[in-house]
Formats: sequence, structure tokens, C-alpha cells
Amino acid sequence: MSTAAVLEAVRRSAGDTLPALLRPLTPAERRALVPELTALRREIRGWDWSRWQERECIRRGLLLAGAACHTGAAAAASWIAARDLRTDNPARRTALLLDVLADRDPAWLGDVAHRLAARAATAEEDYPLIRELVRRADCPLPTGDAFVHGWVREMSTGGPGRSAGRGRPLRAALREEPQLRAFVPLLFETAEPAGPLSWYGRSADGGGWPAELARLAEDGLLDRSVLADGCTARLLRGGRPPHLSFYLDLLQALDLTQDEQQARTGDWIAMAGDAPSPLAGHAQGILAGLAEAGRLTAEQLAEMSAAVLFRPEKKLVRAQLVLLGKALRRSPDDRAVLLPAAAAAFGHADTALQERALRLVAAHLRPEDDALRAELAGQAGLLGPVHRRTAADLLGAAAGDAAAGPCEDVLPPAPERRRTAPAADLSLAATVELVAALAHARQPDPAEFETALDALVRHAHRDRPALAAALHPALADRRWLQADGWTDPEWFEGVELVAATVLGCVRAVDLRTAGSRRGVGYPHDCVHAALGAVTTARIREAAARILTDPLPFLLATPTWDTGTLEPLELAARLAEYARLGAAPAPADFAQALLRVRRDPEAAAAASALGTAEGGRLAAWLASAGEPPRTARRVQEPASAASRLGWDRTRETVPRIVVELPERPALQDGSFPAEFRRLGRPYADTGRRCYHWTGYELGQHPVMPEDRETQAVWLLPALTACATVGERGAGELLARLAELGGPAGPVLHLAVATGLGARHGEDRLAAVDALLVLAARGELDAALLGRDLAELLALGTVKPNRLADAARTAAATGAYGLTWTLLAQALPALLAGGAGARGAGEVLAVAADCAERCGAAGPVPEGLAGAAERAGSSQLAVQARRLRAALAEAAARAGGAGRPGTGAEAAGQAA
Repeated sequence: MSTAAVLEAVRRSAGDTLPALLRPLTPAERRALVPELTALRREIRGWDWSRWQERECIRRGLLLAGAACHTGAAAAASWIAARDLRTDNPARRTALLLDVLADRDPAWLGDVAHRLAARAATAEEDYPLIRELVRRADCPLPTGDAFVHGWVREMSTGGPGRSAGRGRPLRAALREEPQLRAFVPLLFETAEPAGPLSWYGRSADGGGWPAELARLAEDGLLDRSVLADGCTARLLRGGRPPHLSFYLDLLQALDLTQDEQQARTGDWIAMAGDAPSPLAGHAQGILAGLAEAGRLTAEQLAEMSAAVLFRPEKKLVRAQLVLLGKALRRSPDDRAVLLPAAAAAFGHADTALQERALRLVAAHLRPEDDALRAELAGQAGLLGPVHRRTAADLLGAAAGDAAAGPCEDVLPPAPERRRTAPAADLSLAATVELVAALAHARQPDPAEFETALDALVRHAHRDRPALAAALHPALADRRWLQADGWTDPEWFEGVELVAATVLGCVRAVDLRTAGSRRGVGYPHDCVHAALGAVTTARIREAAARILTDPLPFLLATPTWDTGTLEPLELAARLAEYARLGAAPAPADFAQALLRVRRDPEAAAAASALGTAEGGRLAAWLASAGEPPRTARRVQEPASAASRLGWDRTRETVPRIVVELPERPALQDGSFPAEFRRLGRPYADTGRRCYHWTGYELGQHPVMPEDRETQAVWLLPALTACATVGERGAGELLARLAELGGPAGPVLHLAVATGLGARHGEDRLAAVDALLVLAARGELDAALLGRDLAELLALGTVKPNRLADAARTAAATGAYGLTWTLLAQALPALLAGGAGARGAGEVLAVAADCAERCGAAGPVPEGLAGAAERAGSSQLAVQARRLRAALAEAAARAGGAGRPGTGAEAAGQAA
């Protein structure tokens, strides 16, 4: 009767009466209740939304009854932590749970507490319950991250459910905490700091966590060394700057003495070399103080310098060179240790810092230091060309050997195309294995998809029952295979549709009407939807022919992994079709035309077939397949009132747009309707695409020999990457550069736009595309440079982003190529004499490239004015450096009786 009363109380949502009902139950009675409680929990999970209030009320009773009735600690902890049993009042839930668990054995309570603390998803929320269970069990505190975070939040808010400032002050909460010495060391062991340590770390009244912990150490309530060692250890582990701010603030609040700082010298050296900039600067300041106090040995300073001078931050490098100069003036005899350390700056990207390091060496090197001079000469090869002659005069012939002359461009090799695996060679077992892998893949490889599709068609033509028998066990886990009746083709993607057709799960009538039962997409349908429709139409066509007139093989299977189909290979397939008396499928043949490499010399072989398809192929190879001419213009940003909400921020600056006219060759009746959509006129509206992203790489093989058209479609996304910080288009650009067809002006414009993308991964992909085109001899460097100049003038490309991309390209060995690009772009940055913001960075890269490749010109317009500017700004310094490099190369070229240099030759070759 008592167990029935418990169940009735749970169903009546009488949670407050449950503790009294549960207390008299024996362990056996409690265990007997568990299956019924589990069944009730399963029942309310299936209720629809109309019974949500009833479900919410029953959940509290279920939680209490299950916690009291589970006699195993693991099962009880799992029940208590269940997400579907949680109520919206944590404090009340905790109080009721503690009431129903009051009669349990302390050891059991401690086991439950530690199991709850081990659940990272709920331990922070359950901190008050866990803490009280630990107190009752008198067991050690859990040390999990979530439990520690719960303690920090409890201390910061003064209690569960109360906002900061409404509970006890942090100072009072910490001083009243009996387990303070146990909890504080755990703050330094969590993977990430608890949130309140940061947002409640710098309070206006100086009562944040760092200040309060420092006061506790000062009052003797905490061990000062525990705090200092914990901070340094945690900072050495690294992490994102926001996650390290609390530990750095605590170190500063502790105000370590010089003895304490010196005891941790190795930690400061490691931080100065590897930590984020703010922390590295702090560590560098501490070490500088120790050095001035004579507490840092020359060897330690050299170790620190070797790490800091390798960093890209100019401020840190300048400060380190100043510190080395002071140390050398104090102790000239340490030069054998410190000067080689200073020479680490010879390899810095900033030539001004190289010059500082070289002047430091010159100031402290003595005539009798022959061994030291030889050691430094070995490092002089790291210097830029502009400083190597100075190094040769200072360090001797060994340093001069590193400055032999201009270097030739060494471009990375172009990616090699791979032949797709021939489907004719795939056995039945291999075909089934490949189809199963593609069916379970998130984003199937396009080349493997084509091979699998062709192999399915071939085996279905030979012996469909055998293919079905082999496919069934491999795809037994697919839901469509377990369903009763026919399956709608709309639910399938890729080769699964063909496999389902082979297995008899799809009807031919559904395949014929599937495309007509849905529209082409949204009102402003993007070209990616059209490309997807082409692929879908071809798959459905292949599946339908399996049920009616199976094809012997597919015509459009590409020759290469890029999607390109060789014309002679297509002609041979058409000849085989004619021999077999098979009729080519319209969508398959249309796709083959879009993929075939246009070679007019192969048109004769196509004409010799004497078939209608052979004639179409010959015409396509001759002229019909040529892409249309594009129209390019500059479009001003539309007013905010005229833009849709989602697109409101996409047009921020004037941008270059490219339009495509109608393509008549695709608009005639010989192409299926899905293909004719690709031949419609295209105009960049500035709106985002209305398609599911992530599948664009798989759509490149639809038109692999028409990079110009695909570049037109990609340009709006690349422009958005540069102007409003969208991301992802760079990966598509890098792949686009590897395809076939002419590398025309639109592809060059797309690469130029990608070099100014906001995010580094997109800029890196654009550099990859640039180098691929250059390695294949398809790059017009002067044209790309002019595009960059126009994009800089419009504001689409920011100078600092271009500088980063150009620096990356040059670092691969393409100094001459990079100089050719920048020589065309610099006039847009130097126009007006003042120079655009960030022009100095671009000039620095240009000067470095000109020095390394021995460029003698052309001299960019506006360079003379920038070089004549007074002061030591980066713009003026780098302009003078570039002017000197060009003048010297021109004089050297004139003396040799030739007008050009390696850079000009590289530009002409590109």
C-alpha cells in the first residue's frame, strides 16, 4: 500500500509529501518501485507539447522518488543528474533531495557526491547538493573542473540563484569558507578558469578575486607561494588571452619581491618566448628588472633573447634589443654570450629591427674578437640583402658570401591531376564497398562518387539481381531499406538513390515526376541550386534507366579528379554506344559536353562517328563550348533602406561586379531543362546565396573546363570575405585554380579579391591559387597587380591584409612574382603623397622582394614623394629602402649592359 501511495503522489504532483512517504520503505520495497518509476518516466517523455505543464509537475516527484529508491550509488547519481528530470528551481530541488537522502549511509552519500561531481555537464549546477553531501559524508572534496567552477560561482554570488552583489561580499564569503585552503589550489588546475574569476575579477572597489586572494595571503589565510606557483604554472600551460587574464592579474596583485621573481626565472623566460603578447610583455618586464638588479646571468639573458627575438611582435623585439644594449654596456666582457643572442634578430621580418641588431653588434664588437666575428658571420645569412653588405664590411668575407646576388623565383610545383579510378575495373564486391562508404560519408569525394555511379550502372546492366543481393547487407542500416512500400526519391542524395532503385525501393514513375513536384528553389535562386539540379537530374536519369532501359555505362564519367573529360575518350565511348546500339541518356550526354576539354583538333574524330551526338560533340569542341564574354563594372553600395535585412551589411564599399550574358549554346532544346538554367544571364545582386553551404566543392566538376564562369559566380562571396568578413570562399577559389579552361580576367580578379580576405585561412587559400596559376604558367602578374590597385582604391582590399598575403607568397620563394604584383598595386596606395593606412607594411614587403630578386623597376608612381617625407615613419623608411634597392639594381643592370633583372624576367614569364 505504501508503494502505491508513492506512485500516486508522484502522479498527483504531490512532491512535498514524498519524503514522508518514502522514509518508511524498506530497501526491498524501494527497489521494487524502480521499474514502475522508470516506466512512468518513459511514459511522460512521449507526451506531446499540450501536456507540458503536467509533465513539469510530475518530473519533480519522479526525481525525488527515483533518488530515494535507487539503492546503488551509480544508479542514484545517474537519476539525479538526468536532464529530463530537472526542474526550474535548483534551490528547491536541492533541499528536497537532501531531505529524501537524509537517512542514507554517509559512505554511500560520499560515493554519490563524487559521481555527481564527475558529471561535467551538471556538476556546476549541482554544486550546493554535492557540497552538502560531502559534508554529511565527511569525505574529501571532489576536484573536477565543474565542481570547482560551482564553488567559484557560489563564492561570487553569495548563494545559488542570486546575482552578484545581492549576496555576501566576496571578501566575507572567502573568509568564511572553511575549505578555503583546499579549494584555492584547484583554481590553477582546471582546464579553463571559472567565468566569475574574469567577470568578477576587476570590481570597481578593488574587491575582485585577484585582490581578495592577495589580501588573504597577506593576512596568512593562504600560502603566498601556493598562489605564485599556481599562477606561473597555469600561465606556462598557455591558452587564450582572456583565459589567462585572471592569473596575470593575481600575479600583479601579489606584487612579488625580487627574491620571489628570481626564484622563478626559468618560468619568466619561457613565458617571454612563448606566451601571448600581454603575458610575454609582463615576463619581459620582470626579467628586465632582474637584469638591471644584477640578478640575471648573461647566459639567462641570452636564453631569453633567443626566444624573444624570434617573436613577430616588433615592440617586444625592440625592448629586448634595448635590454641587451644596456647589459653589454654594464658588462662588455659578456659580449661573447650576448652578441650571438642579439644576432637572432637578423632573421626578423622587419628590416628595421635587423638594422638595430646589426648596429648593436657593430657597437660592441672589438677588433680582437676573431672567433666571435666568425660566429656572427655565420648568422649574417639571415639578414635581408640591404644589410648584407654592411655585415660583410663588419664581419668579413664569410658574411659577404651570403649576399651573392639576386635570387631566382622558386615556385612550388603545381598540383598534379589524378586519373579517376576506372569503373570498368571495379569488381562487384569493390563496388558495393565503395557505395556503402559514400552512403555513410558526410561529404562524399566527387571523384569517388563518379566512379561509384558508373560502376553501379555497369553492374546493373550486367546482372541487376546479383548487384541487389550484394547491396542489401551492405546498406541494411539505411532507414529507407527498412521502410514498408515505396520511398520518395526526394529523400535520397547521391548514389543512394541509384542503390535504392537497384534494390526495388523506388518506382520509375516517382523518378520521372520527382523534379516536377518541386520548384527550382527560392524566388532568388542562386547558381549553386542550379548546379545541384544538374547533378540530381543526371542521378535520377541513371536510376530511371536501370528500371526501363539500363545503360551499359555512363558517358560523363570524368577522366581526371578535377572533373575534366578528355575529348578522345568521350568520342571512344560514343563509338562504343553506337556499336552496342544504345541511346545516350540526355542528361548524361549534356554533362559530358560540359566536362569535355575543348580541343578543336579532336573535333575531326567526333565528326567521324557519323552520329547526331558525334556532330554535337564536334560543334562543342570547335566553338559552341566557348564561354561567353563577361561585362565588368563598379557598383556603388545600395542605401540601407533598399537592402533586405539579412543583406543589410553586405554592401559597405564600392565593389567590382561581373555579369554574364545569356549563353545560347545551353539554351537550345538539345539540353535538358535543368542544364538550360546554367545558360541564363547572371547579374551580381549583392544578395547572399539561398542554398545549403558545404557542398560547393562537389559542384565544381559540373563545369570543370569553365573556370571563368565559375569565377563570376564565386566573386560575390569573395568580395564579402574582403568587405564584411564572411569566410569560406577561399577554399573554393584554391580548388577553382586547379580546374581547366582559360585563366581569364575574372579568375585573376577573384584571386586579387581573395588576397584581401579578412580571415587568414581565406587569404592563404588565395595565395595557393596564385601560386598554382603561376606554376602552371597561366598567371598574368601585371593584370593581377592592376586588379589589386583597383581593389585597393575602392577599399575592397585593405593594405594590411594584402601585405600579409604578399608576405606569405614571397616566403615560398616567389619574390620576383610578388614584386611584379606589388609594383602595379603600389601607385594606388601612394596616391596623393600621404599614403593609405597600412601602405608602409606593403612597402616593406615590396622592398624585401625587390632586394632579394634584384628588381630594377618599374619605379611605382608616388614612391619618390613618399621617400622624400621627413621623419622615421614606416611609410617613409620603407619607401626610401625600396627606392634605394631599385636604384642600385638599375645601376647594376646598366653596368652589366642589360636593362632587366630577375624580377622582370619572372614577371614576364608569369
